[in-house]
Amino acid sequence: MVSVLRPRLGYLEQAVMDHLWAAPAERWCTVREVHEALTHQRDIAYTTVLTVLGRLTEKRMVLQAREGRAYLYRATASQAELTAELLRDALDRVGDDDRQGALRHFVEKAPSSDLATLRRAISSRAAR
Repeated sequence: MVSVLRPRLGYLEQAVMDHLWAAPAERWCTVREVHEALTHQRDIAYTTVLTVLGRLTEKRMVLQAREGRAYLYRATASQAELTAELLRDALDRVGDDDRQGALRHFVEKAPSSDLATLRRAISSRAAR
């Protein structure tokens, strides 16, 4: 995936992405499926969901494919992949000293469960 700092998501964009992320990996969703899922939470027009999916496609957060007369959508990356990309992009935007400081501050504030996960990930990568 090309590293591009993603814009913050609006309320409806986040709701749509949450639905797409909840779908099984590589599963494409119709606008109708997304609309039906969101109407359980709020009153929303089908065309509004279509507009939001179009906006997310333009932001390259969602892929669009045509199947017959319908369009299908899925997230370009998992929520975990997107979060990791945002962290990398944030670190890439600061100088070396600030990067090291940012990492130190992150580790200092991280809960022990996150630190344990980081240790396992570092060990796994070092073993490769």
